[in-house]
Amino acid sequence: MSLRKQLFLAICLFLLVAFSGSFFVSLESSRDQTLGQLRAHAQDAATALGLSLTAQIDDPAMIELMVSSIFDSGYFNSIRVVDIKDEQVLVERNAPKQIEGIPAWFVSVVNLHPQGGDALIMRGWEQVARVEVLSNPQFALAKLWDSTLGSLIWLLLCGLLSAMVGGWMLRRQFRPLDTLVKQAEAISKREFLTLPTLPRTPELKRVVLAMNQMVEKLKALFSEEAARSEKLRAESYQDSLTGLANRRLLDEQLADHLLVSEQSRDGHLLMLRINDLTGLNQRLGGQGTDTLINTVGELLKCMTRLPERRTWLPARNRGGEFSLLTPGLDAEDGVRLASEVSVTLENLRLSGVSDCTPVAHVGIVAYRPGEPAGDVLKRLDQALTEARQHPEQPWVYLAHANEAANPIQHDWPHWIDDALTHGKLQLYFQPVVQCADTSQLLHHKVLARLLDPQGEAIAAGDFLPWIERLGWSARFDLAMLEATLDYLVANRWPLALSLSGSTLRDQAQLRQVLDLLDSLPDLAPLLTLEIDERQLPPPEELQRLSHSLLKTGYAIGLQHFGGSFSQIGNLTQLGLAYLKIDGAYIRAIDEREDKRLFIDAIVRATHSIDLPLIAERVETRGELEVITELGVFGVMGRLIGPPEPM
Repeated sequence: MSLRKQLFLAICLFLLVAFSGSFFVSLESSRDQTLGQLRAHAQDAATALGLSLTAQIDDPAMIELMVSSIFDSGYFNSIRVVDIKDEQVLVERNAPKQIEGIPAWFVSVVNLHPQGGDALIMRGWEQVARVEVLSNPQFALAKLWDSTLGSLIWLLLCGLLSAMVGGWMLRRQFRPLDTLVKQAEAISKREFLTLPTLPRTPELKRVVLAMNQMVEKLKALFSEEAARSEKLRAESYQDSLTGLANRRLLDEQLADHLLVSEQSRDGHLLMLRINDLTGLNQRLGGQGTDTLINTVGELLKCMTRLPERRTWLPARNRGGEFSLLTPGLDAEDGVRLASEVSVTLENLRLSGVSDCTPVAHVGIVAYRPGEPAGDVLKRLDQALTEARQHPEQPWVYLAHANEAANPIQHDWPHWIDDALTHGKLQLYFQPVVQCADTSQLLHHKVLARLLDPQGEAIAAGDFLPWIERLGWSARFDLAMLEATLDYLVANRWPLALSLSGSTLRDQAQLRQVLDLLDSLPDLAPLLTLEIDERQLPPPEELQRLSHSLLKTGYAIGLQHFGGSFSQIGNLTQLGLAYLKIDGAYIRAIDEREDKRLFIDAIVRATHSIDLPLIAERVETRGELEVITELGVFGVMGRLIGPPEPM
């Protein structure tokens, strides 16, 4: 029972006790006074009537007239004139015993009996008759009833006013408590909120101060763990000079993109190598060379800032050698990218401080999932060698050696549009289970295949680059969401579905998604919407977006996490259901101590805010054993189960 209801009941009980006490005290104090008044009234009437009848004792008609006159002019129960000699009643008048306008229970509780008085009628010195008078208590009862009603109404008004004032005061006093509840709920959602305004009530003020201190300590603990994890990630996977990825992370990501999986896609790997770095170091000095290297690094960073290029990975291999991994890039755009990088570097040389600013050669090669990483790097070295041999064109593009025309390659826009328009989607589901007990299912990850004109199911890695190129990512997300919700209507088990960055940035498409989710609130416990870490909007926009999604009742998860661990401080405000660690940081973790340390730091940070951690693309039993030992909560990958249609 709420405190407001308890207060209302307490006020009602208080009023009942106050009214009952007031009534009985007033009744007892008024009873004797009223009885005395009734006796005096009866006695006065009897005395007056006795004196009046002394002169008319021998006239029966006058006696009856005078008795009737007295009886009708007052509140009497009965008046009798009795002969003393034989006790014969000479005259008698009686009033009805019923009392009108007053409840019987009140009459019974008050228990006010009629009071009597008597007087003698004389004839000289002889006692002739006796006058007996009984007063009627109706008048006194009516007065007591009116007094009781007045007291009750007054107490009710006071109680109503007290309830209103008390409710207002409670609401005012409960505002800090409501804020404390929101603060506690935010902590349960892994959000750290402090209350800047302290209540005036000393007791509540101490509680708010204690909660703020606890939140600050939790925030500090989480920040320490996050900083430790970010430091380990930077030491393991980041170039200290440029801030780009190092060769180790490039190899991990390249190997990850070369794996054959449901979402694997073709792409390109670009490498640029600055000529004569040793000579430049001698001519420009160490600081000048570092400035040049940083400039090239910033150039590659700028190329990945567009939303559709968030999945690209710029890296510095060593010295003056840089790489750019571009998954999903087709051959035409690959040629354009190589030319753009080469021209930009040439302009850098022309606008340099001195004429000795170097020129870099650029090589770019295509790759396909399933191809050995060694073959890709070998062809990349070949491209750089050819670029050095032809100074008139400082870049070389090499297509895949076994590239063959896809029978529907030249008609991608038409058949993808047809598939999305007519709902030619086939849902695939990949299980996500607990690490400690792989029989405990957490949810299924929803993947998609489109049916081509021949009815063949095309994997996402093949058509997603085209969907992104055509600008249909938001349209594809909406079609997937509709198909998933339709599936959940008939099959109620937990699922997780990814939303692309294009959907998150397109306000019109996002509004359609939110409206669709709002229309099916009963499915909210069954579906988690996942956002790719590589496609996150700016922090403020991301926070508004997450709150909009959470208002629909559906949960939010973050997938492919690990590349931007410095952003984890912002993730505490999102109310995430879980984090999914990118499989590149999990692969061969049983053989790599640096990966083990990095994942351990992430586990510590997420455990401090009670955020479940799920490992993606686990392929071997050794990897599963290590992440289970580290305390990772969930796991998915081909070791657990491949994507399959239900």
